[in-house]
Amino acid sequence: MAEKHIISAFDEDIEKIQSTLMKMGGLVEKSLFDAAAALVKSDIELARKVKEHDQVIDSLEEEVNIQTVRLIALRSPAATDLRYALSFIKVASNLERIGDYGKNMAKRSLVMEPSLITEQGSNSLRRMTKDVILMMNNALDAYVRKDVELAEAVIIQDKDIDLHYNALFREFLTFMMEDPKNITTCMHLHFIAKNIERVGDYVTSIAEQAIYVATGEYPSEERPKLDTTSLTKVDPKSVS
Repeated sequence: MAEKHIISAFDEDIEKIQSTLMKMGGLVEKSLFDAAAALVKSDIELARKVKEHDQVIDSLEEEVNIQTVRLIALRSPAATDLRYALSFIKVASNLERIGDYGKNMAKRSLVMEPSLITEQGSNSLRRMTKDVILMMNNALDAYVRKDVELAEAVIIQDKDIDLHYNALFREFLTFMMEDPKNITTCMHLHFIAKNIERVGDYVTSIAEQAIYVATGEYPSEERPKLDTTSLTKVDPKSVS
């Protein structure tokens, strides 16, 4: 009877930490979605709210860490259970960093001149954000369900985010060469695109944690990385 009680208490602690992580994931998703919406709509108030709400995400990360340390200290998990417990801290850290990127996107929206933000560029960034949010939802789902197949699919999807970023980089570079007035705004848009691309990397890390928890091993193959912007060249003569 005592052993059953201990196991039940451990499971309850696990569920509590998972619940905090899912709450954190929901707030991070809203942060990214609202940051993209603030950019498209030039909504200063919404961008400010994204910045302010980042503190809540930070506090939830701290809560996950405290809950995890308490779990390890009181329940002394071993083997698979310990691996799972330690992964909570890693996933929470990834979500916190993603939240930081959402906040940074909002901060840049506040200083850009709305009239210079191209509709094509802002809508592309919003689509890219929606794609990475879907990836994050799938990664968290794979983590909770210990679904290796879904986690592997998320890792593969990160290639699409890299390719989208490459295309936006070239687009913004071209706009800057066409008119110097575009430089400041396009630089901010580029950094927002880079933020979203980095979100994809952190989401991939969550997917890798899902695989590690389920199998005890990290993916054997190196994750696909198709960011080629460091090699991109644009011929000034090709810009009319």
